Amino acid sequence: MPRSLRPGQRSELYVVDVARNERRLVFSSDQVLFEAPNWLADGTLIVNGNGLLYRVADGLEEIELGGVPAINNDHVVSPDGRTVYVSAEDGHLYAVPLEGGAGRRVTNDRGAGFHHYLHGVSPDGTTLAYIGLEWVGERRITNVWTIPAAGGADVQVTDDEFADDGSEYGPDGEWIYFNSERAGQAQLFRIKDGRAEQLTSDERVNWFPHPAPDGSAIAYVSFPFGTEGHPADIDDVRLRLLLHDGEVRELTSLFGGQGTMNVPSWSPDSSSFAYVAYPL
Repeated sequence: MPRSLRPGQRSELYVVDVARNERRLVFSSDQVLFEAPNWLADGTLIVNGNGLLYRVADGLEEIELGGVPAINNDHVVSPDGRTVYVSAEDGHLYAVPLEGGAGRRVTNDRGAGFHHYLHGVSPDGTTLAYIGLEWVGERRITNVWTIPAAGGADVQVTDDEFADDGSEYGPDGEWIYFNSERAGQAQLFRIKDGRAEQLTSDERVNWFPHPAPDGSAIAYVSFPFGTEGHPADIDDVRLRLLLHDGEVRELTSLFGGQGTMNVPSWSPDSSSFAYVAYPL
């Protein structure tokens, strides 16, 4: 079921200018719990809410999903700006033409216990990176997978029982960035040719690495020590930048978590990124 706002809570969409470290409020709602901003090539932001997808203009303008089931907060825009790929509540990934038309299921049927959660598309638009969640008895197993955007055979990138999430392509199309508990509590990693490299190692719980299109930095969400999973409505959620030289910059602290910055949220020119806060 889609999440809803608590009494007295708001959804607030912000854009951060990275060079100036300045943020501006773009849109606020006390009616719709919207999540996970993406950018279109023309600078328009899109978010999900109530199982639907919206453009953010003067208000929220619904984007027709072409018969796709209700969606969650995992969606990405193709590099050519013509298609949005979404994760639906039925566990599958779909391609939705932004100019209108029927949605197309991308993923294969891997059984009722397997769900696909989309996080990235390769820079050339040919491949999607997703998290495959599978129940094996009482065990919840998540791994990084890829699949051709046109449909085809899945490729399993990681094969272990560590909790993985947030798989997203870097701008070179070679590395896939993700968060994982393989080093204890969640930290940021990247993987290529089966070789994983750890990118962060600190006292906080770090999730959802989003590489800038120009490769200059990685934006990510950082939770307090001891946070389990990726919860909603917690205090001291920090947005950070991991710079090319390894420096970590703190940008802001907020009340939020789930839905704040789940998906690629950089502007096309790498000058800004978007996020959502959920103040009470």
